[in-house]
Amino acid sequence: MPDPLVILGNSNSRFSGVTSTMLQTLPKVREKVSLAVLGKHHLPDDVPVISFCELRKLKDEPRVFHARRNNEMIQALTARKLGANLKIVFTSTAQRYHSRFTRWLMGKMDGIITTCSAAASYLENKPDVVIPHGIDLERYHPPADKSAAWEKLGFPGKFGIGIFGRVRPQKGVDVLIDSAIPLLKDNPDPTVVIVGETTPKFRDFQSELEDKVAQSGLSERIIFHGSRPSSELPGLFQGMSLVTALSRNEGFGLTVLEAMASGCAVLASHAGAWQDIITEGIHGITVPCGDVEATRESLATLIAHPEKLLSMGRAGHSHAEEHYTTEREAAALCEYYQVIARS
Repeated sequence: MPDPLVILGNSNSRFSGVTSTMLQTLPKVREKVSLAVLGKHHLPDDVPVISFCELRKLKDEPRVFHARRNNEMIQALTARKLGANLKIVFTSTAQRYHSRFTRWLMGKMDGIITTCSAAASYLENKPDVVIPHGIDLERYHPPADKSAAWEKLGFPGKFGIGIFGRVRPQKGVDVLIDSAIPLLKDNPDPTVVIVGETTPKFRDFQSELEDKVAQSGLSERIIFHGSRPSSELPGLFQGMSLVTALSRNEGFGLTVLEAMASGCAVLASHAGAWQDIITEGIHGITVPCGDVEATRESLATLIAHPEKLLSMGRAGHSHAEEHYTTEREAAALCEYYQVIARS
């Protein structure tokens, strides 16, 4: 059985943004503290896994359990009730008011982490610490030549506008399409590439968007690229000159950091941590959620000057490198774990 100081919750068998953020920092956290993960979903083979039975037997010195979901808080509280010596912390990223049950669970925690000022504003009490997510700069980095990276992808047009995430209304894919159609009719250079899974529930939503694109005569320049293997994503980001992130609501939203790290300008909604991250006019532009007119105006401004997209991308990479790396996030988490363990 592993003898960890820190136990990470990992309760969701379906890969999600929460899973992704945990996995991105996990190698750096392991360099600093001993840890194990409750739940083997999506883990590399060399990561120690702990069972619930083993967890509840950790009764000597205090261990820190880091929960990111309601059921992980429940797992940790149950193990503590059964005798485990656990200090439990919870990361809240939601930009909405929590349910009464979630607030009750959070009230049982020994510490609360949040990831940005917007998420913190929805909490009844101030979080103990704000630790923004970071990005792996070895995985996401600018190409040597942006034009060559675009040509390598094989899409038409001179440069790419990407949107990454599941195809559903919450992600604002419809906002991008409604904004882009009139602009692409007048400008032959950009191509929109939509990367992400469409679940059965939202296939009709995608079909409606595809029909709208077809009626506009732009099916070859607004492309539904579908779900792609994780290994392809860095190359897709590198090929884009502009990445849009237009969610109507978001927890944190790593897409913007992945884009900036890859040397892309960004156009993002007022969701997630994006207003914390983006400096207007330097890294890109932010717009109100769901606002097609504002999005179209900003998109027109950005694509009118492709050379400006390159300078914004360079500034974005420098900003991510200085402030938003997985190393910085892991260091802040481990420092907080040590404080909680001693409290």
